[in-house]
Amino acid sequence: MPQTADISVLIVSYKSVDTLAGCLAALTAQSLAPREIIVLENGSPDGQRVRAADMPEGVRLVESDENLGFAGGNNYLATLAKGAWFALLNPDAYPHPDWIEQLDRARTIYPAASMFGSTQFVANQLDTLDGTGDCYHALGLAYRSGYGRPARSLPEGEVFAACGAALFIKRDVYEALGGFDERFFCYNEDVDLGYRARLQGYQVIQLASAAVDHVGYGSSGRRSEFATYHGVRNRLWVFLKNTPGWLFWLLLPGHVLVTGLLWLSSLRFGQGRVFARALGDGLAGRRDIFLTRAEVQKARRVPPSAIARMMNWNPIDLLTRRAKVRLLSRQKP
Repeated sequence: MPQTADISVLIVSYKSVDTLAGCLAALTAQSLAPREIIVLENGSPDGQRVRAADMPEGVRLVESDENLGFAGGNNYLATLAKGAWFALLNPDAYPHPDWIEQLDRARTIYPAASMFGSTQFVANQLDTLDGTGDCYHALGLAYRSGYGRPARSLPEGEVFAACGAALFIKRDVYEALGGFDERFFCYNEDVDLGYRARLQGYQVIQLASAAVDHVGYGSSGRRSEFATYHGVRNRLWVFLKNTPGWLFWLLLPGHVLVTGLLWLSSLRFGQGRVFARALGDGLAGRRDIFLTRAEVQKARRVPPSAIARMMNWNPIDLLTRRAKVRLLSRQKP
């Protein structure tokens, strides 16, 4: 019997018929097989749904009649999975042949860590990065570090959060955190999860050797109204919900200022109205978000200064997509 890792690969598929086959082909050709691969058909329209007949041998398909979002879809899959670790993978991300092997190896190299991010290359442009972990700027803006930059050097070490397109997380930690916040639906839900993990003292490690080729924006479009709406609303919720203690009041004026500047910038793309609607809806939901904030901050185990140290503070970092990686030596259990 071939060797397997105690890892459940979870894939939420929405209008992904053009990319999922390549993703699954790459998974079934891994040098180390995962324990299981589960795909959720997440309420795609007729004609764009994946079917059981499309699944390679050993891949389990479950179906939802409604779109649960990336957050709700992964939470649902997590209840079905059996592995001790979850490997979340976008249907438009094609893992390199040793991806599972490198993820499994990382558990030994960094035994104190509970979350890992993968190096993401732009599909069909393998000399260009799609991302090397999620950074969080002090202005309250998250960005994928290295996006669009040449793949000259690949960082490895502690980062603020891991991108959900190819995220590796310990099952009991995912469950302890309550999984993704389903109010987010999609966009910034991975930053929110990583932020909450960091507040509780969990480490997030960006891996250089675990890699995928990522198409990106496969089901929504980068500047679609859908992406703009959820990006703007959820960015506000991440800041209000998670920014701890005195750091919240220190950073609030800058966050308000940069939000206003981004709204003015959105006018250039004809998205001023959707930006304003997203911001309005985000503020309308502030009561529920602040109730959750009270729970998040009550569970916090690290001081605000520890969060501040992992943030990017230089405004130029936002333009250059510079990574903030804290280098670590190999850890002892």
